[in-house]
Amino acid sequence: MKKTILTLLVALPMSVFAQKFAHINSAEIIQAMPEYTTAQTEIQAQAKLYEDELKRMQDELKTKMEDYQKNEATMVDAIKQRRQQELEELNNRLEQYYQTSQQDLQKLQQTKLAAISEKVGKAIKEVGDAGGYIYVMDTTSGIPYISTTLSTDVTAQVKAKLGVK
Repeated sequence: MKKTILTLLVALPMSVFAQKFAHINSAEIIQAMPEYTTAQTEIQAQAKLYEDELKRMQDELKTKMEDYQKNEATMVDAIKQRRQQELEELNNRLEQYYQTSQQDLQKLQQTKLAAISEKVGKAIKEVGDAGGYIYVMDTTSGIPYISTTLSTDVTAQVKAKLGVK
């Protein structure tokens, strides 16, 4: 009995050391993917469209504001109130458009990057299973410390699995 317990106590720490750990740099992998470049291009193109429309709305507000200020002294009170209301409504539309466009861009980015992250996650799992790793840590995820000497860097293997360089 004592011999069995002693054998277990000696073998237990050895089994811990036999476990394999790996690490990756997901940012490097994602940025190397052609899907990421395509997604960034689409997001930037959409941002440019929103920016152009916002600029047009700002120019319209500026023009109307200048016209109002130039003619304010000669306007009848009813017209003055109507113009002030128009300016306020235009300013509100501009603010609403800005908020909506930012939300839309954020959703677009999340959608595009979710598909990429899912693909990377699948490749990491496949490499991890094939290599017999019990844990594959991401060096870009903010983990305080990952020993790169006691774990294997499988970034290149994941890239190869995804067909990127």
